[in-house]
Amino acid sequence: VGGKFQRIQFTPDMLPSDVTGVSVFNQKTREFEFRPGPILAQIVLVDEINRATPKTQSALLEAMEERQVTVDGTTYPLRPPFMVLATQNPIEYEGTFPLPEAQLDRFMLRIRLGYPNKEQEIAILDNQRKQHPINSLEQIVSIEDLLAAQEAVKEIHLDNKIKDYIVELVRQTRDHNDVYLGSSSRGALALYRLCQARAAMFGRDYVLPDDVKALASATLAHRIIVGPAARIKDIEPDAIVDELLNRIAVPTA
Repeated sequence: VGGKFQRIQFTPDMLPSDVTGVSVFNQKTREFEFRPGPILAQIVLVDEINRATPKTQSALLEAMEERQVTVDGTTYPLRPPFMVLATQNPIEYEGTFPLPEAQLDRFMLRIRLGYPNKEQEIAILDNQRKQHPINSLEQIVSIEDLLAAQEAVKEIHLDNKIKDYIVELVRQTRDHNDVYLGSSSRGALALYRLCQARAAMFGRDYVLPDDVKALASATLAHRIIVGPAARIKDIEPDAIVDELLNRIAVPTA
């Protein structure tokens, strides 16, 4: 998509200033100069986000929510379309720090990749026979086109029944017996936007209940914290979302 890309490798010894940037005193000009950190890009990949301490993780909060970074009292706006992609290690790995609820809530969705199937693994071998596929990647869309597409997606129609379906699903995550903390309103808004995007990808100008079902788990599960009793029974947030989808009446025309 063009634009400015930055990758940040999170480690336990990183500081927030390693992410946001720092003001350095210039001996010649006798003034402080701001040296921007890697977060001041348009697309940011944070690798192994849970390797860093919560203090460093919190450096992403303002950027992800307000699309700006404040350093030494000065605010620097981030250029659109600002987005953060992150990978994390399984929480049982040594040297990891769980992401706080406020951080998780700022991610629009979470995808668990898992292992590829046999056919996919064979394709991986074939695609890397001569060189890594990333070496042949070419730009296929401009930043301007991407921004225009984002605005166009906002025009996708959601019937009031679909809106009610989304809100009811989110509200029931808060009232479930196995849930300690349910999804916030950010979850409802994220599901709303993602359903619009999925409808556009399928060539529709309206959202269907199937869009909600397809995206609900990826959008809401990481925003749900199960209670102690549920953890003992190994009940996962994904299972709770699936249960609610089966319980809540699907809107009809």
